[in-house]
Amino acid sequence: MTRVAGIDCGTNSIRLLVADCDPATGELVELDRRMTIVRLGQGVDRTGRLAPEALERTFAACREYAGIIKELGAERVRFVATSASRDAENREDFVRGVVEILGVEPEVISGDQEAEFSFTGATRELAAHEHLARPFLVVDIGGGSTEFVVGDDHVRAARSVDVGCVRMTERHLVVDGVVTDPPSEEQIAAIRADIEAALDLAAETVPLAEARTLVGLAGSVTTLAGIALGLPAYESSAIHHSRITHEQVREITERMLTSTHDERAAIPVMHPGRVDVIGAGALVLLAIMKRTGAEEVVVSEHDILDGIAWSVA
Repeated sequence: MTRVAGIDCGTNSIRLLVADCDPATGELVELDRRMTIVRLGQGVDRTGRLAPEALERTFAACREYAGIIKELGAERVRFVATSASRDAENREDFVRGVVEILGVEPEVISGDQEAEFSFTGATRELAAHEHLARPFLVVDIGGGSTEFVVGDDHVRAARSVDVGCVRMTERHLVVDGVVTDPPSEEQIAAIRADIEAALDLAAETVPLAEARTLVGLAGSVTTLAGIALGLPAYESSAIHHSRITHEQVREITERMLTSTHDERAAIPVMHPGRVDVIGAGALVLLAIMKRTGAEEVVVSEHDILDGIAWSVA
């Protein structure tokens, strides 16, 4: 077994996984997994730059993670940065800060690399489920982008498109610095139009219609699953490999888009950092299910973070 640490720094959150991995057997023993909402992508779509306060929130989380990595004695560390830092003019400020804190340089990976990690992390366990039809379509709905990957045991096609829960919220729901609560029909229609255009783009590369099992990753999807399951608190083990139907996603999306901030915040499984962006994230998943004809989505708590850990091991 090799003890490794993987860090995934996205547009909305930064996450850490410390695990013992055995590539020969495919066994991954999780020692610590945690997530912090830092909203690194705050304003990037509008300004093209990482905001100073967003960088400081991210560096504070990095300092916490550095302590955990040292305490658990991880032999190797890999830090992967995704959409927000890929787009920002001042990404060197971000890189410099991470190196100072963690001693490793963040790899600002391409959307295709991001998709490869997501697929590996999500399907390594699912491959053992013979009742799940192949090929898999893995969709990773992030803050700034969504990755689409089709494959069986290996990736056949992948595409990253610039629609995510934070990007869509900031682009269409923020008026004078405040998130519209609840959004208007016109605002929702504008988000849907962006999502449909992104799906058209994804379909140019990824054969969406060929997929037989839809696998959903990341916080928007897992939050919707927790709501569908009626959990009294966020419970990863209950959410992992649960299935939610197209009708459940449609009903919950409608609820998220017609409720107030306080009503969404009162949902037991809702992370405070997702309260204002869950509506946009739900719209992305619903559009994907409609486009592919998927009657259900298999929810995975194992995603790009696990793929990063496997790549290190």
